[in-house]
Amino acid sequence: MSEIFARDLGGKRVVGTDGKIFGRLHTVTMDPESGALLDLVVEPGDGSPRSASERSDDDRLWVPVDRIETVKDQIIIRSSR
Repeated sequence: MSEIFARDLGGKRVVGTDGKIFGRLHTVTMDPESGALLDLVVEPGDGSPRSASERSDDDRLWVPVDRIETVKDQIIIRSSR
């Protein structure tokens, strides 16, 4: 697998495998002890699925990184668990 730099992820569109647009990537959370990535924090777009993930107090979506299918021009995630 090729390396992907965090600076290249910001603002990428996050789309479900079913074609639903979740929004744009705001940031990524990580475990400070292990360095493991935990969640994508997504700025929701119009029509973003309400039940797709937890929402923070500022209405951003939190999507666990284990739902990522691929990262290229956009980030593709499994739409449901």
